[in-house]
Amino acid sequence: MDHIVLVGASAAGLTAADALRRQGFTGTLTMIGDELQPPYDRPPLSKQILAGDWEPHRATLRQEADLQQLRMTLRPGCRATGLDTAERTVTLADGDRLTYDGLIIATGLRPRRLPFGHDLAGVHVLRTLDEALTLRAQLLAGPRVVVIGAGFLGSEIAATARGLDLDVTLVDVEPTPLARQVGAWVGGLVGDLHRDHGVRLRMGHHVTGLTGEDGRVTAVVLDDGTQLPADVVVVAIGSVPATEWLAGSGLRLGDGVLCDRTCRAAPGVYAAGDVANWPHPVAGGRVRLEQRTNATEQAIAAARNLLAGPAGGVPYAPIPFGWTDQYDARIQTYGWCPSDAAVEVVDGDRGSFVALYKVAGRVVGALGWNRARALRGYRSHLAQESAA
Repeated sequence: MDHIVLVGASAAGLTAADALRRQGFTGTLTMIGDELQPPYDRPPLSKQILAGDWEPHRATLRQEADLQQLRMTLRPGCRATGLDTAERTVTLADGDRLTYDGLIIATGLRPRRLPFGHDLAGVHVLRTLDEALTLRAQLLAGPRVVVIGAGFLGSEIAATARGLDLDVTLVDVEPTPLARQVGAWVGGLVGDLHRDHGVRLRMGHHVTGLTGEDGRVTAVVLDDGTQLPADVVVVAIGSVPATEWLAGSGLRLGDGVLCDRTCRAAPGVYAAGDVANWPHPVAGGRVRLEQRTNATEQAIAAARNLLAGPAGGVPYAPIPFGWTDQYDARIQTYGWCPSDAAVEVVDGDRGSFVALYKVAGRVVGALGWNRARALRGYRSHLAQESAA
């Protein structure tokens, strides 16, 4: 291979570039990114950056000198608009066309939006550094905040806003925060945590509208007719893979870029990170992981398999690892924590514990609440279960 193109100046894209060089690729590397900033880390956006504890540059993944060592052409603020897998070309928004021998897609996600209200000032989504800084500036005015969506991102934003001593309401259609991510029992503990810190929870409610005055949001309307006064609304109702630019490319698309077990989507084309969808032998079907650690691990696997070619590709079958920090709680997970699993606390108590998630008597996941060291011991147990 002479030229490898990486689409997505993300943690996955940057890790793939580093892995290609470490594994001996000496040809030309080009990275395409639609943001003007160099690659940065996203987990701090809803926490340290939003809280003002970090200056924006601290989220940058590599300094300029380190990027130069990769001998890579970085094209920031340049969006990919099309892919021709037959001709092996990537088309850019400025009309340029890049020919590649190998391609790694790491375009990540875009936030879901409500079907209404996003034209009002004060209504936000949070995915990029610029969006985090814009939201941070508005939080400094001391607004009443309503967060719509109590998954990981929404719950973290609510916790950060409450840490700034703001009036915060958290809304979700599920009965507890994180219900879809970790189930109702742990979700109930997360709900208690937010209540103890002064957040108002409106669980089990749909948002039916936003009201505004003079072009600015004034309230969130719920399905029971309640109007929640709001000066700032953050919409955190999930994300979808950023694959629009791949329409007509010939790649199989579904919930992301559909790959085989080695992260291969087509000859010479691999995907990594939030956008990649592949068959996982333990999950029993296709998965797509929106986890920071997966972005790194899958990027390394995709780079290795791209260089090895189809005959030398190794299946990618990680044990997922994720975490969320809210107030004084760090919640970490290994494996899968399905909402219908049986949950058993095996170490500690309510304030600091490890719980196992079992499906049909088989351990499929482990969760630690302020119990990082003890939780690590269960990773090997999950690996043994996976190999069984």
